Amino acid sequence: MDKQMVWKDEYNIGVEIIDREHQRLFRIVNKLMALEEEKNNPRTYQEGVKYLKEHALKHFLEEERYMASIGYEELEMHRRIHTGFREDTLPALEQELMMENYSPEAVEHFLGVCAGWLIGHTLTEDLAMTGEKMSKWVDLLPDQEIEMMRKVIQKLLRDMFQLDAQAISDTYGGERFGNGVYYRLVYGTEKEDKNWEIILAFEEKILINTVGKIMGLRSGKLDFMLVNAVRYTAKQFVWRVMQHFPALKLYELKEENLLTYDQFSEVFEQKKPQVSLLFNTNEGYFSYCVFAPHLLSDGIGTPIGVRNARKEIEKFLSDRDEDPKNKVLVVDDSMTIRQGMKNLLGSDYEVCVAESGVSAIRAISLDRPDMILMNYEMPVCDGRSVMEMLRSEEDFADIPVIFLTSRDDMETVRKVLELKPEGYLLKSLHPAYIKKRIDQYFKTGKL
Repeated sequence: MDKQMVWKDEYNIGVEIIDREHQRLFRIVNKLMALEEEKNNPRTYQEGVKYLKEHALKHFLEEERYMASIGYEELEMHRRIHTGFREDTLPALEQELMMENYSPEAVEHFLGVCAGWLIGHTLTEDLAMTGEKMSKWVDLLPDQEIEMMRKVIQKLLRDMFQLDAQAISDTYGGERFGNGVYYRLVYGTEKEDKNWEIILAFEEKILINTVGKIMGLRSGKLDFMLVNAVRYTAKQFVWRVMQHFPALKLYELKEENLLTYDQFSEVFEQKKPQVSLLFNTNEGYFSYCVFAPHLLSDGIGTPIGVRNARKEIEKFLSDRDEDPKNKVLVVDDSMTIRQGMKNLLGSDYEVCVAESGVSAIRAISLDRPDMILMNYEMPVCDGRSVMEMLRSEEDFADIPVIFLTSRDDMETVRKVLELKPEGYLLKSLHPAYIKKRIDQYFKTGKL
């Protein structure tokens, strides 16, 4: 492993006890990454991973004590994130390490997750305590309800689909995973104006290998009957979840929609979830997301009813049967740039977005793009860091990367080009010209 994490001054949040421990965790991860000569000695890795875990858990406690001492309002939310990493993520990674006898690949996966989590958490949730950044996860349901919902969903997945699902995250951010089906259900009551918006995100192969097999599906792809069956199965699934929560028993279904991924990701751009669970079922990924209490002002998708159900499902399937478009991942910390590139490229390409380098790495792992348009200068994990990670991974090394930059000085251009991307584009260029260059690359392989 020749990767190394580089500490930067911008990672300091200005609290000595926290900054010092962050730097120590960086150094421990780097030492483990540098153990190339010990790759055939599981014992060395085992001791190193144990040391890293001990320091991480000690750091969590110190950080929580500091937050309590300053009366930080989001302490409980921060503690929940620590608990999720300690009780869900770390045990799953440790199990993988033991099953693979601390192989270099398993260790690299462990360190990659830890490094990504450490960087992202330091510069988002930790920075939020200084007032310089707003935490995204401020409106989640209480821990007890999240935990109960997670267990209910896992039991239902096992009972209804014979899937043993592992909870991966309770702060899923809407990243794309493979070919997905996104089904939105809106529940409300006659007495209240506030609604609960629930979105189930299925990786397509889950549906084919569960409901599809029950129906005797032989085509290996979604068809009208399968989508219809999924609609009613999903409604039954959600209803059974809701029965475990007394406050939701009076809610009735008011609207349902089949969403495109763009519509689904738009929700995450504009709203904060109360529940955002991601599961690995071994047949593919599944997510259960709840947004409440209000809907987007302009609505999402076309409501499905008795009169138009056939038309909407046929349209949904027709859109999916079209020749697949090339996938472009736009990575930029500016919402304006992300939305602008989606508007510019959306008619000809399948455009996904990521707001940071850390989010980009997770998005690439879940759904490999055909091209990455990436801002060179971003906080925390910049374009250089993402590029280095991609080129070090065999599965991603050949993904074309085009840098977007607002600077055209020679020093910046030199730094960009030394990473050997497929090219770079200035953000100041006319949008039509940027589109033309991207079209040209997909046709000729040259920018």
